[in-house]
Amino acid sequence: MISKSALRPGDGVRYLFRGVMVGDGHRPAGTALRDAQDEAGVPPGIWQGRGLAAVGLTAGDVVSERQAELLLGEGRHPDADRIERERLEAGDDPAKARRTSVLGRPIEHNRSPKTEKAKERVPWLGLDLVFRPPPTAHIAWALMGDEERRVLELCQDIAVYKTLEWLGESVAQIRSGSGGKHRTSVRDGLIVAVFRHHESRAAESKPLLHDHAVVSIRARRPDAKGTWGNLSADTLLSHIVAADTLYLLFFMEEVSARLGWAWEPREVTPGRRPVMEIAGIDQRLIGWQSTRRQQIEEALFVLAAEYVEEHGHAPGERAAYGLACRAADRTRPPKRKEPRPLSELRESWRESAIAAFGADVINRLAQRARAAAAAVWARVRPVVDIALAAVDVVAVVYVMRGAFKRHHLLAEARRYLSYVLRGRPHEPGLDERIVQAAVHDYTRPVGHGRMMTADLRALYPSDTEDQAVLRPLTRKRTAPPYERARLAADALAARVRTARRADRLGSRPRQYTVAVPAASRSHTRPFRDGRKDGRLLEPETRVDVEAVEQTRQTMEAATAKVAATIQDSRRAREAAHGLRPQPAPATAPQPQHTQQPGIQHAPGQHPGGVA
Repeated sequence: MISKSALRPGDGVRYLFRGVMVGDGHRPAGTALRDAQDEAGVPPGIWQGRGLAAVGLTAGDVVSERQAELLLGEGRHPDADRIERERLEAGDDPAKARRTSVLGRPIEHNRSPKTEKAKERVPWLGLDLVFRPPPTAHIAWALMGDEERRVLELCQDIAVYKTLEWLGESVAQIRSGSGGKHRTSVRDGLIVAVFRHHESRAAESKPLLHDHAVVSIRARRPDAKGTWGNLSADTLLSHIVAADTLYLLFFMEEVSARLGWAWEPREVTPGRRPVMEIAGIDQRLIGWQSTRRQQIEEALFVLAAEYVEEHGHAPGERAAYGLACRAADRTRPPKRKEPRPLSELRESWRESAIAAFGADVINRLAQRARAAAAAVWARVRPVVDIALAAVDVVAVVYVMRGAFKRHHLLAEARRYLSYVLRGRPHEPGLDERIVQAAVHDYTRPVGHGRMMTADLRALYPSDTEDQAVLRPLTRKRTAPPYERARLAADALAARVRTARRADRLGSRPRQYTVAVPAASRSHTRPFRDGRKDGRLLEPETRVDVEAVEQTRQTMEAATAKVAATIQDSRRAREAAHGLRPQPAPATAPQPQHTQQPGIQHAPGQHPGGVA
């Protein structure tokens, strides 16, 4: 998952230098950054992002303390000391020399009395995004061999890099105009400092592989001069959930491709969204690894009960997220002052796990993960039904939110892909195709600000007057929101399958498109529905209507041939034994023509074979 926090002057900058950059530990005053990182056993931070070229940095360079202080702490060029020295040597006064090293508007501008609402405005310097894999990934990383550890760290690197790249290319916008009302895409990309940590903040050290990606708020505008400005923080924050689901999707795919493991859903709280975990990992180890999670869940239970008592109903998705953040803040322990290197941590974690669950459970983690993956691959088909995915996404988001935006559908589409594919690779842009089908076929605009909601007439075309089918599912307040969302999605999926089944039984030559991962050799077949152009419909099983019709005709011809052979054999036997056919009664004259066998038989009467 991805959690977020704003980096602001003062406490935010101190937390960055004394905690984030040294493994969430404690950095004594006067200790050099690299010495503190070596003592904590964490690697140095590295620069990432396509915006590095604009400030003379390269992806993969080590983040120095001075660079972080200038760019992330003051909003200035990371090589500001050299720039100022050159300007002073050229004859500029100190104030002007300092101004040339500032990227965009100086921080002091927001503190000026002339600035509107100066007392209320606290400038942002960056956004701290924390990338955490699922709990079973922490367990495998901490308790398995060095080879699995290195592969999982590589999977984490790739997933974080791809997610940050998507944020920079598809989401990030820069503010312009009065009050920052206008939004434009950034010219180069993001500038990010990534710091890797190995353990959680719990009093007892527990494995927690995670990365702090500190995104600089400074970016270049797409104008000819390449001037600097501030990123739109609200745009980034609104897409955090979509980035979270994309990060999990990438991480699952990398783990499955490199280690051969599969994924399965795990229900943490009844009625809530399940989380994806590595199949075969003993679930008891999750409780051993996430002691802090247990503390958060206990605090969350109390907060949720208070919410129900105050509002009269269970918290929705947004309220539940806010309660979870409050529970995490209440249970946040103080930081440890004696960090240890990773090798020592892994040895102590393994000893603790063996003492709690036995050596057999720990030593066979990789073997059981591979065996469980084989079982998952055998029962889960690597196909994605775009139409059913669009119906599922719209139903879940509609029940959970009522009115929504496109990024809500995008996040749910990525959750759907992670559940359906279980770690198999998805075709690039498949999540966008699902969202496009959902928006085009099953939504309608509502309100302002690009809001939309479910188009019930499209979902239930035969129930245009009375939506009695959907109302009991969406208004069952006694059930949790996600449980009601799953009921609605399953009901709509069953409705689509029933309509398709009727099409096939009616021998109507309608083709369906099934989107499959790139690794599959199946071929898609385009289809255009009569209601709206471009709509994609896929059955739960691929059916070639022309092949079925040809098979039916072949079987009927074979049946007619067998019946004719049987009749010829009977006539030959009658001629050999001297038998003659009995004349028909006078009241029922024999027709002059003979009916061909296998054709136009009365219902329930077949000459034999397979009809």
